[in-house]
Amino acid sequence: MKLIVRLLIAVVFFSSCTGRFGKIMKSTDNEYKYKMAEKFYAEKKWSHAQELYDNLMSYMRGTPRYENMYYKYAYTAYYQKDYMNAEQLFKTFSDNFPTSQYLEEVYYNRAYCFYMQSPRVELDQTPTQKAMATFQEFVNSYPNSTRTKQANDIVNACKAKLEKKEFLGCQLYYNLGFYKAAYTTFELLMDDYPDSDHTDEYLLKSIQSMYEYSKMSLPMHQSERYNKVVSECDDFLSRFKNSNFATSVTDYKNLAVTALNKIKNEQNQKAN
Repeated sequence: MKLIVRLLIAVVFFSSCTGRFGKIMKSTDNEYKYKMAEKFYAEKKWSHAQELYDNLMSYMRGTPRYENMYYKYAYTAYYQKDYMNAEQLFKTFSDNFPTSQYLEEVYYNRAYCFYMQSPRVELDQTPTQKAMATFQEFVNSYPNSTRTKQANDIVNACKAKLEKKEFLGCQLYYNLGFYKAAYTTFELLMDDYPDSDHTDEYLLKSIQSMYEYSKMSLPMHQSERYNKVVSECDDFLSRFKNSNFATSVTDYKNLAVTALNKIKNEQNQKAN
């Protein structure tokens, strides 16, 4: 019974609030609407403030208060986590008010909106790429900003995410048995991220891919490809001798050398 009473009270209260807001929206007094929009904004009632600001656009455009109102209008979307809409509103603000005192802040938050739209790593990373590019533009435009460190941190986080995405694509080729494609994409991954903390792992994966590709190759191509494995193993061991993967690389080198010796012996037998 108490629950029913509470629900009825909530319904009545909600209906009352909705009715009051409806009357505000229907008012022909734009100054009153603006006053109420500011009140709702101060009270963090973002959806009400957003509706009123939107309704007042044509009335406020070209007036001294328009910039401040549009600034808050953009934030009503941002605070409701409607990042796609907020990004567009921040961009429009920057375009319309290029000398605004809020420009740096808005520029940063536009980039942050892209970042907040970044999906899990398996999905399309277009928002992540846009976030990284926009934050980099921010850093270039405001190198002395107090927000520069946060921007650089997010750029690095985006780069790591894109790197992980590319790695998963390479690994998928390997798991499916497309070893030539896996080898090629792991090589490209190392080119794309030369300063990666995972270069030794990627080089091992490249070696594994070339070794498996060599095993599947026609006899006329095997020597060349096994030699490629040996060469890449030597490169790895000279660059990453203390890597946790060094033992595995040594094993692959030994396997490739054994395969080459077998091919050489078979060729000698045929020659005799």
